[in-house]
Amino acid sequence: MPTFIDFEASSLDLISSFPIEVGICKADGSIFNWLIKPHVLWKDWSEKSESIHGITRHRLEEEGIHLVEVAEALNEHIPEIAYCDAWTFDSFWLHRLFRGAKLKPTFKLESISMLLDSYQVQRWQSTRNTIIEELKIPTHRAANDALILHKTWKSLQH
Repeated sequence: MPTFIDFEASSLDLISSFPIEVGICKADGSIFNWLIKPHVLWKDWSEKSESIHGITRHRLEEEGIHLVEVAEALNEHIPEIAYCDAWTFDSFWLHRLFRGAKLKPTFKLESISMLLDSYQVQRWQSTRNTIIEELKIPTHRAANDALILHKTWKSLQH
């Protein structure tokens, strides 16, 4: 069973955005989530993105965990590979997190498409929608979205 990862971010700008939350769902289904305290140089903020994920910059400043702690936790919890569903964005935010922490990831980030055959790709969205309905959890929160990836992938294995 693979490990899945998801990020929420300050915006969708691939030049100035930064990760604000990261969640993982490990092979055994256990989930972990970290709000990320912004690096002093990270200024980008989108009100539109905030309205989607519901995380305020003030909350990050108050409750966020320092970048180094988050990066170290990811290295500790993720084995060799973590899979995501938005590789371009997630790889950018992963890089920004680790660069800000002055650390290197001990794992590789891959697209979930690397795990899927053509039948599974065709069934992905409808299966994902069914999982979201069954779980009745909000999307656009990192741990929830990582869990949804895990459950969707698991469902497609049958």
